[in-house]
Amino acid sequence: MPVATMTFLGAAQTVTGSKYLLEIGGRRILVDAGMFQGEKQWRLKNWEDFPVPPDSISDIILTHAHLDHCGYLPALVKHGFDGPVWCTAGTKDLAAIVLRDAGFLAEREARDAAQGGWSKHNPPLPIYTPADVERTLPLLTPVDFDADADLGDDIWVRFTRAGHILGSSSVTVRMPAPDGMPAPSVLFSGDLGRHDHPVLRPRDIPPGSPVVVIESTYGDREHPEPVNLPHEALADVIRRTVQRGGSVLIPAFAIDRTEVVMRILSGMREDKRIPDVPIYINSPMATAGLEVYRRDGGELRADLDLSDFARMSNVHEVRSAEESMELTRGRGKGPSIIISSSGMVNGGRVLHHLERMLPDDRNAIVLTGYQSVGTRGRALMDGATQLKMHGQYIPVRAEIVVDREFSVHADASDLIDWLRDLQPQPGIVYVTHGEEESSEKLAARIHAELGLVAVAPGYAERVVLDAVAAPPVAAPAAATPSAPAAPEGAAEEVAAVAVPTPAALAGLDLTGARITSDLTASSGQDGEIVLDGTITIRLRPRT
Repeated sequence: MPVATMTFLGAAQTVTGSKYLLEIGGRRILVDAGMFQGEKQWRLKNWEDFPVPPDSISDIILTHAHLDHCGYLPALVKHGFDGPVWCTAGTKDLAAIVLRDAGFLAEREARDAAQGGWSKHNPPLPIYTPADVERTLPLLTPVDFDADADLGDDIWVRFTRAGHILGSSSVTVRMPAPDGMPAPSVLFSGDLGRHDHPVLRPRDIPPGSPVVVIESTYGDREHPEPVNLPHEALADVIRRTVQRGGSVLIPAFAIDRTEVVMRILSGMREDKRIPDVPIYINSPMATAGLEVYRRDGGELRADLDLSDFARMSNVHEVRSAEESMELTRGRGKGPSIIISSSGMVNGGRVLHHLERMLPDDRNAIVLTGYQSVGTRGRALMDGATQLKMHGQYIPVRAEIVVDREFSVHADASDLIDWLRDLQPQPGIVYVTHGEEESSEKLAARIHAELGLVAVAPGYAERVVLDAVAAPPVAAPAAATPSAPAAPEGAAEEVAAVAVPTPAALAGLDLTGARITSDLTASSGQDGEIVLDGTITIRLRPRT
């Protein structure tokens, strides 16, 4: 049987750009196709040639519809990919909204850069266009939760509810089984929700796999529990800002976060914790996403009725560009609450509000979620006194508040609990989708608390996926010669070997081997393949 490998082409040493390339026999399958955001060194990778020809990828599997997991899809289609994109129905509906918005913004930003003269490119071009997006959308192929989809060549994929946003899922890819052996598989956590999501039903636990890839966005921290009333930081800043005659801007991710923010504001209004000032939702994508949540109610909490938001008094959905410009110029002139995307203040209508509101110390900006390194949101959270926008520096005089209770990402304990519940337990865990320190700390905690082999892989690192019940020492000889060439920058190969039966060495009962190598292949006599280098085998005592 040909060796299966996985290459980390995103979300390795960073929290964005999720892409995992599976090479199974002659097939190339990509799990997630995310856009890099945040630091410039990562954003520039969006413009590089993809490490393998896009037309050589047979299938793409999406865990969910956030931009850092699906936003690169039209770029792959633009350069030749035309296979199925497997996802849940909720992901299909939300991805259409996210990608259309991304295509529109990419084209508009290129045009604005050309007119404003702040781009070093002449002319500045978008990474993809709305036309590329429209060619992408028919490829989205929905699959039910907990149902096996046949990708051909005895490769199967299963989606399990992840409870992060509507349609979000953990994904299990099952590969062809050698004769008489169990089918090898790899499980991708996707972005996992917390135990108690404010809007969605809780996540489910997928079947265990020998190899697990887990996110670590909050892998080095715990979410704070409210001391008294929930979200009091938000309620307090709204009361103070309105009293001094200012307005509150809440940058919010258009998908899911806007629904969560609206539920919290609705409860605060009902309990008279905040004054009844106008609330403006100024994000066409958020408005469209809210409609998907209302329509696809099967994933929502039983105690939630999204139609309640529509019945809230003094709430206005800003739809047209003209309405948005009027609001940005200060329509109404009195205090208000404005919800606009994007959540990390990277683009969208929120930039125009920020440009107007930052210099006024009566206003407040409330950050409601994770702020990646290199984003404007992170700069504000870290105390920036000026912010560069549209080629100019804007002074930061408005009050900046962070409400840390809003995150719907699993924290470190949530992630450990999810791993602990997997049956059977994995032979190896790859920790990704986090800043480097966060991933390393979660890997150390997984090893300390669960006794599992846990690794935070590097960008472009390739690993061998070998779940065959064979002695660990046999794996390198079987795996390495037929492994396809790694993309440029790959440093080493790691073979994850799950041994379901005890292995004995020096009288010890052992399980779960991790094999690393820096072998170099060359041609020998009579067609031989010569491997030169070192192999390291790490074994874990069975507990």
